[in-house]
Amino acid sequence: MISDRNTTHFGYREIAEDEKARHVADVFDSVAERYDLMNDLMSAGLHRLWKAFAIAKSGVRPGWRVLDVAGGTGDLALAFARKLGDHGQIWLTDINHAMLARGRDRLCDKGFIVPVAQCDAERLPFPDEHFDCVTVAFGLRNMTHKDLALAEMRRVLRPGGRLLVLEFSQVWKPLAPAYDFYSFKLIPRLGQMVTGDEASYRYLAESIRVHPDQRALKELMEQAGLEQVEYFNLALGVVALHRGFKF
Repeated sequence: MISDRNTTHFGYREIAEDEKARHVADVFDSVAERYDLMNDLMSAGLHRLWKAFAIAKSGVRPGWRVLDVAGGTGDLALAFARKLGDHGQIWLTDINHAMLARGRDRLCDKGFIVPVAQCDAERLPFPDEHFDCVTVAFGLRNMTHKDLALAEMRRVLRPGGRLLVLEFSQVWKPLAPAYDFYSFKLIPRLGQMVTGDEASYRYLAESIRVHPDQRALKELMEQAGLEQVEYFNLALGVVALHRGFKF
């Protein structure tokens, strides 16, 4: 019985904590093949600008070590690979095999052979103080224990390193009714048309609503031990980029 176990959110549903990873895996197994196409359609291509902004704010330089958590189909990893040069290193990681395989193959097709790891963000298989920069884009809200995942990302950062979290957030209030209509009525229908999976895109909309807002996520990052945490609203708060440092 769920009442006898710790619970968490899966969209608007309350489920046992130990079941969330399986449910999230089912979502991404279903949408992996057309994930990039749906991102372009849902955001009218704006996700590319949001990710470019994150890259710019990372301050990454040639020779750095970078970890991309929940890197999926490799948008950030590819951009970092182009910036890091021959002496830098980007690790692409994801808990979902289908997404990770698409990301790995995509980078190979672009001429970049990068190390990959299928792993849980709450238990990263890397030593302490190993990376100059850690990023997670549109992945944190799917994690069962966000506090543990943030603490793990901080653990693997070297002193002076930075964590960047790009995620859907709380939209500007006057825009909320239109955004809700788009999220709950149009996106699931688009998901059904393109991927044959309406339920996964309904989960997307719901997962955004139960994710911590800008200030709450800033506090979570600070509680994980990150310092000088700040956030930048993009597209009127549809998305926010949070950045914090380890000193």
